[in-house]
Formats: sequence, C-alpha cells, structure tokens
Amino acid sequence: MPFFIDTHCHLDAAEFDADRDDAYARAVAAGVGVEIIPAVSRANFAAVAATCARYPGCVPAWGLHPMYIHVHRPEHLADLRAQITAQRPVAVGEIGLDLFVRDLDPATQEYFLVEQLKIARDHDLPVLLHCRRANDELLKHLRRIGVRGGIAHAFNGSPQQADAFIKLGFKLGFGGAFTWPRANNLRRLAVDLPLEAIVLETDSPDIPPVWIGRGRNAPGELPRIAQTLAELRGIDVDAVAQATTRNARELLRLG
Repeated sequence: MPFFIDTHCHLDAAEFDADRDDAYARAVAAGVGVEIIPAVSRANFAAVAATCARYPGCVPAWGLHPMYIHVHRPEHLADLRAQITAQRPVAVGEIGLDLFVRDLDPATQEYFLVEQLKIARDHDLPVLLHCRRANDELLKHLRRIGVRGGIAHAFNGSPQQADAFIKLGFKLGFGGAFTWPRANNLRRLAVDLPLEAIVLETDSPDIPPVWIGRGRNAPGELPRIAQTLAELRGIDVDAVAQATTRNARELLRLG
C-alpha cells in the first residue's frame, strides 16, 4: 500500500470531537502514516500537543495563524519560543497573511508574521504558510527574512509566484481544492509544476474535495486526492505517493 503524508491537518479541531479516534484510524488504514498538526493560536497549543501524544502518526507545528489576530498578544510570541524549546516541532505554523478577509488588519498580521519568521530562522525550522491573496507580500518578507524553506499551504497563485516560492526552498501544498473540475488554475499547476515541488495535504476539516462537497474533510481522503493528482498528470498513484512523501520527509526532516 502506498504511504502518504498529510502535511496540513487540524485533527485537533472541534469538528473531530465526536469521532477523532475513528478519523485517525481510517486515515492509517488508507495509508496515511504521518499527519502534521499545525497550531493556530496560543490557546490551542494544548489541544495540538494532546492530539500528537494520543496518535503516533501525528506531529506538531507551533504557530499563530493570521486569522486569529484578534486573540494573539505580543507576549504569545515568547510563549511560542518556549513551546518550540519544550517540544520541538517539524515547522513553525500555521503562520502567514490573509488579505481576503477584510476585517483582519494587515499591519497586525505583518507584525506577527515577521516575528514568527524570525523565530523560525532562529530555530532553523521551516514554516507552514497560510497565503490567501498575499503571495507577493509573503515573498517580500521571505526574501528579507531567510528561513529554511517551508510549505505554501493551499497554494493558489501564478506559475511565476510558484517558481519564486520554489527558488526560496518551498514546496507547494495541494489538497481538495484542485479536485474540483472548475479549479482551472489549480489543475494546470497540478499538472505543470515539477512533482519535486508538490506535497499533499487535506487541511481537514476544511477544503473538502469534490466528492465530499460541503461536508467535513478528513485525513483519510488524502489517497483519493493523490489519485486525482495522478490522473491529471497521467502517472501512477504510487509515483505520486513516493514523490510527495519524499518531498515532505526531506523538507520537514521526518524520520
């Protein structure tokens, strides 16, 4: 059976409270051997830690998400450094910029992004980037504050932006969004980008693939997402599994 890594999965989220054990078991049975669980705020560090302690395939990333700037405080950055020291993650994340949601102050977002990029640089860790309508702004900060690469989560930019991220040592995260037939830009990218630049993700419980519709996404959907990528590229799903797993292992220094 092919081995998959879900590079972005919020298994700690409340949407899984009723059946978290089953969701994890279904993912393992489908071949998903590793799930990266990114934190989104200081308040959910404990939930991420508990999830990773309970499930052997789950590993943490610590970060302060741009969509939660209303709860972030400057002192949480010190807490983030302490958490990284106490339990070293595979990445700093989920961090980034969201210029799609209008009531999220861009200056406050940039403050927390820049400080977390410095933390990632200081600890020699890659970053998991949330980037909605902010690719050029993120690239500007990444060029100024060098980090050890990372993943542009749920990437949906231009080929030129994709190339810029790749040159900075980043992989591009592909999940349920490109499975929708009308996602023309994403589907072109999924075919045209070098396979060495792609990692797979679900963003569970969000970004459901087309066969779920508006329902809850889950890490067990990753193999079918990989199958869709294989069909679009005209290759075997085993090749997709091997390449994307290797990409994730090398980037995140997974054993």
